[in-house]
Amino acid sequence: MSTHSATPHPNAGRRHLLAVVVLVPVLAALALWAFAWPAARTAPRDLPLGVAGPAAATAQVERQLTQRDGAFEIHRYADEAAARQAVEDRTVYGAIVVTPEGPGLLTASAASPAVAQLLQHAVAEHASAEGARVRTVDVVPAPANDPRGAALGSSVLPLALAGIAAGAAVTLLGLRGLRAAGALVGAAALIGAVTAALAHSWLQVLAGDWWAEAGVFALMTLAVSSAVAGLAALVGPAGVGITAAVMMLLGNPFSGAASAPQMLPEPAGAVGQWLPPGAGTTLLRSVSFFDGAAATAPALTLTWWAALGLGAVLLGNALKARKESGAPTAEKELAAVG
Repeated sequence: MSTHSATPHPNAGRRHLLAVVVLVPVLAALALWAFAWPAARTAPRDLPLGVAGPAAATAQVERQLTQRDGAFEIHRYADEAAARQAVEDRTVYGAIVVTPEGPGLLTASAASPAVAQLLQHAVAEHASAEGARVRTVDVVPAPANDPRGAALGSSVLPLALAGIAAGAAVTLLGLRGLRAAGALVGAAALIGAVTAALAHSWLQVLAGDWWAEAGVFALMTLAVSSAVAGLAALVGPAGVGITAAVMMLLGNPFSGAASAPQMLPEPAGAVGQWLPPGAGTTLLRSVSFFDGAAATAPALTLTWWAALGLGAVLLGNALKARKESGAPTAEKELAAVG
C-alpha cells in the first residue's frame, strides 16, 4: 500500500501572491473612492429651498438662486408662516423670506447643520452686497448636545456593523429558517433599545419619542442583518461578504448623514437613500426632530429590506431542506437500478 502526500501545485503560490498584490490595492482604491469622492464633491444639487413673499419682491432672489446652476430646487410660498410650515414638514431645508423690513432666513439645523450653515453663508453674502442685515431663525434646531449633528452621523457606521455582525453570526452558527429569523429580529430589537438608551437617555442627542427612536434603530439594524443572512442563505457564505461590502462601501458613505443626500454627487445621494444606512438616517431625523414628517418613504425602504431579507432566509432554508430530502431518495433509486 503506497501513500501519496499532497503537495501544493507550484502555481498555487503564485496565484495567491497575485491575488494579494492586485486585489488588496483594488479594494483600497474602491474604499478610498467610496468615502473620498462624496466628501470631495459636496455641494448643493437640487436642494429644496423655499422663497416666501410677494412675487414682485421675490423675483430677484429667485433669479439669483437659479443662476447657481441647479444648486437649488425653488419652492414658492405666499408668506413666512407657509414657509415655516414647509420647513417643519421637511418639504424644504430652509426658506428665504422677503419682507419690507429686509430679508429673513428660516433654517432647520436638525435636518442638516451643514445645509443650515451653507444657507446662512449664501444669504449673508447676498445681503452684505446690498447692505442689508439678515434675520435668521432656526425653526427646528439641532439638540444642544449635538449642534453639528456629529453624534447622529457617527451612529450610522456602528449600526451597519452591528447589522453585519448579527447576520454573519446567524450564518456562521448555522441557524436556519424560523430560528434564524427569530434570532435576527431579537438581536435587532435589543440593539435598537441599547442604542436609544445611549443616544437619547445618556448622550441626549435625540429629542423625539424614545420608543419610536428605538424602533428606527432596530428596523435599520434588521434591514442590514436580514440582508446579510438572507443572501448567505441563498448563495452561501460569500453572501456575507457581498452584502457587507455593499453596506460599508456604498451605504455608509452615500448615506448623507454628515450633510444631506442633496449635497452628494449624483447618483450617490439617490443610491444612499435606497440602502438601509441612508434611509435609516433620514427616518431617524424625521422621528426625532420633526414629529415623523416625511418618514413614509425611508420607513418603507427599511421595511422592504427587512422583509426581503427575512424572506430570503426562509426561502434559503426551504431550498436546502428540499435538496437534503431529495438526496437520499436519489441514492435509493440508483441502488435499486444497480
